[in-house]
Amino acid sequence: MSIATMLLQLGRGLIVTVEIFLLTLLFSLPLGLLFSFGRMSRNVIIRNLTKIYISVMRGTPLMLQLIVVYFGPFYIFRIGLEGYRFTAVIIAFSLNYAAYFAEIYRAGIESIPVGQYEAAKVLGYGKGQTFLRIIMPQVIKRIIPPVTNETITLVKDTSLAFVVSQAEMFTLAKQIAAAESNIMALMVAGLFYYVFNLFVAVIMERLEKASSYYR
Repeated sequence: MSIATMLLQLGRGLIVTVEIFLLTLLFSLPLGLLFSFGRMSRNVIIRNLTKIYISVMRGTPLMLQLIVVYFGPFYIFRIGLEGYRFTAVIIAFSLNYAAYFAEIYRAGIESIPVGQYEAAKVLGYGKGQTFLRIIMPQVIKRIIPPVTNETITLVKDTSLAFVVSQAEMFTLAKQIAAAESNIMALMVAGLFYYVFNLFVAVIMERLEKASSYYR
């Protein structure tokens, strides 16, 4: 196989990898914020259910969660799996990362001094205004470093999609390496992952600098 053909095939896999990455962030970030509210809820039932959910998602392998999400509908509801593979990957990744983001959000929100809430109340701010205009900007600044770590981990975790035979970049690299009996494709895939993560790190660093206004 020529280098050009190999790069073309890996490029197609990279597109799938990027799709998994972006869609997971799109769904898991707001979902994580929702779960963080549940985790801090004064309602004991909601708080405990959210706590159990987060514990299960963080305490079991993402690989297992992919298998459950993919095969679960077939064994429970006898629903066919055709065309469900990519959707299952996004669902499993989003639910898993939402649990991690929920704890990051919670730590950020709870790190804000109570006095700021009281000062906002004295100034006539409602709860919604206080959170959106005073608390959340500070929370974003504080959680960018841990969110960056999780985001970089997500880039590498996209390779776990092979569990349900979703052909992303790493899966294609393994297939090419097996067919060609050399590891060149795997080395190129590793370089792609590094460049991807470097790009993500640069973007997140710029976001952190841009939010330094809230120090």
